[in-house]
Amino acid sequence: MLTQFLVKRFVRNYEAITNVEVRLNYGILGGYVGICVNFLLFLLKLSVGILSGSVSVAADAINNLSDAGSGIVTIIGFKISGKPADSDHPFGHGRVEYIAGVVVSIIIISMGFDFLKESIMRIFKPHSLNMSWIMLGVVGSSLLFKAWLFFFFRYLGKKISSQALIAAAFDSLSDMLGTSVIILAISVEKFWGIGIDGYAGGLVSILLLFGGVKVLRDTINPLLGEPPSSEFVSELRAKILSVKGITGVHDIIIHNYGPNQYFATAHAEVDLDGDLLAVHDLLESTEVMIGQEMPVHLLLHCDPCNTFDPEISSWRVKLEQKVAEFDNKFKVYDFRLRKSEERIILNFHMLIPRNYYLSCGEIQKSLSEAMQEYSGQLELQIEFMNSYV
Repeated sequence: MLTQFLVKRFVRNYEAITNVEVRLNYGILGGYVGICVNFLLFLLKLSVGILSGSVSVAADAINNLSDAGSGIVTIIGFKISGKPADSDHPFGHGRVEYIAGVVVSIIIISMGFDFLKESIMRIFKPHSLNMSWIMLGVVGSSLLFKAWLFFFFRYLGKKISSQALIAAAFDSLSDMLGTSVIILAISVEKFWGIGIDGYAGGLVSILLLFGGVKVLRDTINPLLGEPPSSEFVSELRAKILSVKGITGVHDIIIHNYGPNQYFATAHAEVDLDGDLLAVHDLLESTEVMIGQEMPVHLLLHCDPCNTFDPEISSWRVKLEQKVAEFDNKFKVYDFRLRKSEERIILNFHMLIPRNYYLSCGEIQKSLSEAMQEYSGQLELQIEFMNSYV
């Protein structure tokens, strides 16, 4: 398989995909291959477009040229994103790759608008094409190149979790659809004499615009701060909870500073009566373990949890049962019990979904009424929280 050959030939230690240098070499390989293939297609299609007078083929040629330019942007983006952290950028340069994706999308959108305008003019002022079967064969053969590029970019993009390369794969797929429409339009004119070159060019332009907008959306979202995948969060939570001595974890916040570059904080519940130095060493060793097994720089906050007092445990169980009956998406943590002669105060944090249909006051009132079943002296003090993951 050609893709495997290229990876093994040009990417040293290609299996170590979490290594910054290896990941950089994957990106550079994708960029150079995209430049070479797309520039070749540009030359072939531009020649056919000029000789035949087809605006749709010319538009497709310029689209391939923009793809070659996108490859240059991709290489620059990967090289900059691979630079180590410095005093001006203490979290590294990984987000430059997302910026490169934004530049690529703007190029695609601008080309789409230019050729949409040209295609509309061709619809109102049509002229016949001078397209030979050889020229048509040249245009058709480009589908094979683009099909291979689609699988090539998709393989590399999934291998190193690169949105820029996955976007390039999508662009190759949209190019195949556009070229297929052009071939259909040319065939219709050759067999039936119906000139629809302008319409085909318009459709190709619209595909360009849709593809550009999709790439723009997919690359802006990480810059705005989209949540990590649920699988990633579950893996992180499971690894933290696998450590003996940590009984719970909550308030996980994960920041993305580029593909496979995460900074995270979390609250780890530990026994209240534990030795402070031992707890410190426990959390610090957990942070180190996570950094070795996942691309995460983790900072853990200690949450002392009383698990040995039967009265506290009993009240927490009763509260969690009522909370689950109210809505099983709610989660209780940081539970505290305070008592006086007149009042029993349950103080806790509660995680609820964002934009919940009931207000915090309404939720607190309903839960307070439900808990009166156990004691009329009961008072709930709730701090409502929303998840960042």
